[in-house]
Amino acid sequence: MSDAVLSQFTQAEKEKAIDTSRKLRFGIIGTGWIAEAHVQAIKQMPDAVIVAGADLIEGKAEAFFETWGVPGVRCYPDHKSMIDNEELDCVCVCTYNKTHAECTIYALEHGLHVMLEKPMCVTQEEAEAIIKAEKKSGKILTVGFQPRMDANMQKIREIVQSGELGKIYYMQTGGGRRRGIPGKTFIEEKTAGVGALGDIGCYSLDVVLNAIGYPKPLTVSGYKSKYFGTDPKTVGAVDAARFDVDDFAAAFVRLEGDIILDFRISWAMNMSTPGDTIILGTEGGLRIPSTDCWNGTFPSPMTVYKNVGTSQVEYQIPLVPNTGAAAKGLFYAKIRSFMDAILNGGAAPVPTSQIYYNQAIISGIVKSAELGREIELDIPSFEEI
Repeated sequence: MSDAVLSQFTQAEKEKAIDTSRKLRFGIIGTGWIAEAHVQAIKQMPDAVIVAGADLIEGKAEAFFETWGVPGVRCYPDHKSMIDNEELDCVCVCTYNKTHAECTIYALEHGLHVMLEKPMCVTQEEAEAIIKAEKKSGKILTVGFQPRMDANMQKIREIVQSGELGKIYYMQTGGGRRRGIPGKTFIEEKTAGVGALGDIGCYSLDVVLNAIGYPKPLTVSGYKSKYFGTDPKTVGAVDAARFDVDDFAAAFVRLEGDIILDFRISWAMNMSTPGDTIILGTEGGLRIPSTDCWNGTFPSPMTVYKNVGTSQVEYQIPLVPNTGAAAKGLFYAKIRSFMDAILNGGAAPVPTSQIYYNQAIISGIVKSAELGREIELDIPSFEEI
């Protein structure tokens, strides 16, 4: 394949200059491990300051900010008291899944911009409630999909949108850890709502759905299981007794535009990977090397498969380094893009109009799995919400 074709997918980006005349005032809701990445990123921003934090566990927020070297942060026992008593510009919602909707809606109703960690929430109904609050507030709400900031992940969408593959008709995606079940609030329905399906499955779905422009999902035939999370030999007696979410999920999803999505995700299985991600089109196919959770980049070059005349050919898309803000880390780029949208009046970097469909699929997989049959998805358009 010629250098001219490959050069379509090798453009670099420089980080823009930062105006330090105004500092955005951040509040952190939830001080678990994911908040660490948010705080470390915000600390690098010369135009941001963390002024407050909240956590339900007494003393946890104070210890957290001391550990991560953020002095002077005022700490509160819950998100409402923090928002009610602080002058903030924005918040990062880093709580467990079941409280994403509650915290986000309250922040929006009080005029704050929101960086909402993934998954967006637990159910489609919660997603719709979040969107209603977002629309009413007029504030920026972005969902924390930092893989979108990775240069190689961005190439997937670039290749598809370039027309190189023709009309897309089938996609296979997923990821999986042979053994990689987290603990704490991730493994209980009362806090997480969903397991691997929401935790890393949302990333896997976004990889392909973002590439093709997020068409509306129509039907879902879903499956989920928890064979390993409930096994004391795998996770220990304490976690096995608490475990009541999925550690494996799969689905067959029909999308608008006559596109099929074949999906599977795993925290634990007797296999190293459920397979590479592939996108099939009428003019070509794209193979993306598998990863365990799709929360960053992938380990080796993608391959494009084509026919040229009567010859079957293939070529690789070389891996490229991250540039601009992403060169400082994907979480840095995620926070930076959120801040730039606020400061410059831009759009949300990862909009709810897209992730709403992601969440509807996750919610649909859960419902279909529980019913044991394919279901039709009743999804109003973003404009109708």
